[in-house]
Amino acid sequence: MATSANGVTVVDHPLVQHKLTLMREKDRSTKSFRQLLNEIGMLLCYEVTRDLPTEMIEIETPLQRSMQPVISGKKLVFAPILRAGVGFLDGMLELVPAARVAHIGLYRDPQTLQAVEYYFKAPSDIADRMIVVMDPMLATANSAVAAVDRLKERGAKDLRFVCLLAAPEGIARMRDSHPDVRIWTAAIDERLNDHGYIVPGLGDAGDRMFGTR
Repeated sequence: MATSANGVTVVDHPLVQHKLTLMREKDRSTKSFRQLLNEIGMLLCYEVTRDLPTEMIEIETPLQRSMQPVISGKKLVFAPILRAGVGFLDGMLELVPAARVAHIGLYRDPQTLQAVEYYFKAPSDIADRMIVVMDPMLATANSAVAAVDRLKERGAKDLRFVCLLAAPEGIARMRDSHPDVRIWTAAIDERLNDHGYIVPGLGDAGDRMFGTR
């Protein structure tokens, strides 16, 4: 179940919404938070890959030869924004184990809220692949915009962005900077507070995932 408008898809499946509510609880343990993020990542991956192209191949079943569909083209690239983006990665790789992985290291300067890059590594042929950029929070969108900028500089053309929560301000910034990049999210929350956190949100996803809050 998903609703789409203006390049943004909200995955409103009951399982996604239930797990998201559990993650929002402030007393949720690090282990449980991490597991829930992994599970939601898998469910969001199902939606973001819904329109992948397929082709027919001939196989042999136990009864006869038959033409059946498989995904066509080069394998996907999953591109988590470090550090919290890796929380999505295992769940998505469960569904698409042959996917390639890129890593984009960015942190948010606590004073300016701007994204600062400290690591980037991606397959050399990303221009020929569909890339799913992932980060649990689309707040100011500074990190998301910087990650997509960097990938496009390397030749990427087919990009999608997946997050757990989005703020209206982050969506507007992302759509303004990269209108060709569609967004998938489990929820759009009310707003950003003065510190750039999504409200009501779930706090700092990276801190909660790694137990550093």
